[in-house]
Amino acid sequence: MDIKANYIGGAWHGSGEAIENRSPSDTSDLVGLYAQASRADVDDAVEAAGQAGPRWAATPLEARLGALDAIGQELIARAEELGRLLSREEGKPLNEGIGEVRRSGQFFTYFAAEVLRQLGESADSVRPGIEIDVRREPVGVVAIVSPWNFPMATAAWKIAPALAFGNTVVWKPANLTPASAFALAEIISRQSLPAGAFNLVMGPGGRIGGHLAAHAGVRAISFTGSLEVGRSVAVRAAGHLARVQLEMGSKNPLLVMDDADLDLAVTLALNSAFGGSGQKCTAASRLIVHRKVHDAFVEKLLARLPEWRVGHALEPGIAMGPVVSAGQLAANLDYVARGTREGAECVAGGERLERPTEGFYMAPTVFIGTRNDMAINREEMFAPITCVIAAGSYEEALALANDSEFGLTAGIVTRSLARANHFRRHSKSGCVMVNLPTAGTDYHVPFGGMKASSYGPREQGRHAVEFYTQSKTSYVFAGGELDP
Repeated sequence: MDIKANYIGGAWHGSGEAIENRSPSDTSDLVGLYAQASRADVDDAVEAAGQAGPRWAATPLEARLGALDAIGQELIARAEELGRLLSREEGKPLNEGIGEVRRSGQFFTYFAAEVLRQLGESADSVRPGIEIDVRREPVGVVAIVSPWNFPMATAAWKIAPALAFGNTVVWKPANLTPASAFALAEIISRQSLPAGAFNLVMGPGGRIGGHLAAHAGVRAISFTGSLEVGRSVAVRAAGHLARVQLEMGSKNPLLVMDDADLDLAVTLALNSAFGGSGQKCTAASRLIVHRKVHDAFVEKLLARLPEWRVGHALEPGIAMGPVVSAGQLAANLDYVARGTREGAECVAGGERLERPTEGFYMAPTVFIGTRNDMAINREEMFAPITCVIAAGSYEEALALANDSEFGLTAGIVTRSLARANHFRRHSKSGCVMVNLPTAGTDYHVPFGGMKASSYGPREQGRHAVEFYTQSKTSYVFAGGELDP
């Protein structure tokens, strides 16, 4: 089997080291062999990106637009093929894999159009005879570090605006999901970008990601991952004053009020908690339920849990695939044990599942009788585990929801417009959902959280320009008599 190489300076570069990429649905399924970059490869990629910067920034706008649109259109056209590859290596159900590839294409087509919307401003000076021009210019070399749970979509929503606004890119994808990264890099490599405008370096985060974050040639770093690693990225970037955009942990609440449609609430809870095997930064791992409807809600939730069938990612009709790795499964089961030790009651799931293929399957897990000070309600688990917390009132539920170091998404299920509006204004989260799952966002509006969930400018939509460009203010005196 050929080793899939890194892409540096417009050419594919192999290495003496490679890793196996195996399906979490079936560990006997070898997806491929992927080269591991060295620190010297990272240095070469940053240098190539720096040299390509002026040429890419000077590329005519329609040519830049055409390249990004072509990338997006190919992703959309090949969504079924690449979605199957993505699901095979990451473990999410096939329909979710196809949807992720399609959405990745939409990020590129959206930002292709944004190329022509880079409009400046003009103003008169407070001094007579002087005019002011304000425009945005590329930041320079952008390092992108993306996660394994959305191996193509998260990368796309970073790479697309970086290139659209004239920057060059060095991308370090998650080492658990190199196949999706390589497929996207192949598509980008076929476009007429200057050599070095886009680079792919695959490898472990500690060796490759850390070196990239600390590299003096990098002017901006966009990172999605854990809080611990995000803090490390910020510290390394501060050494050379690179700007950072960090999307980190979460502990998202879904509030179910006493006036909620309970059937809708259960549907939203299942989708929010167990979609993508709970491996979403927007997953609802805290279900804060009004005591008046607590027992009825739990009864309905448990009655419908068998619908959430677990199986091979490519098997038709499944609702949830495996978790991504043996290490992730072990960590998940440890949280189950910790929750039980803390006094929570596991009323569903909590165990590894056996399936016809050897994979990392876990039953969707529900805890009741939990408190907000338990580890399972404080720490991001990234697991198909959700915890029910009883609240005596809306006010208590809101206080519980906000009692977290994180603040990415939060949802409420209610028929009350007054409660919905109050929650929308007072939830300490970057994204608020009313009668919707906590997971699921649009690509043309800003995405990000509050507190420890996010740091730096927002991602997606027109707000992306704040991170991927820097403003330049020019003062112009056309001639004549200049007042002192």
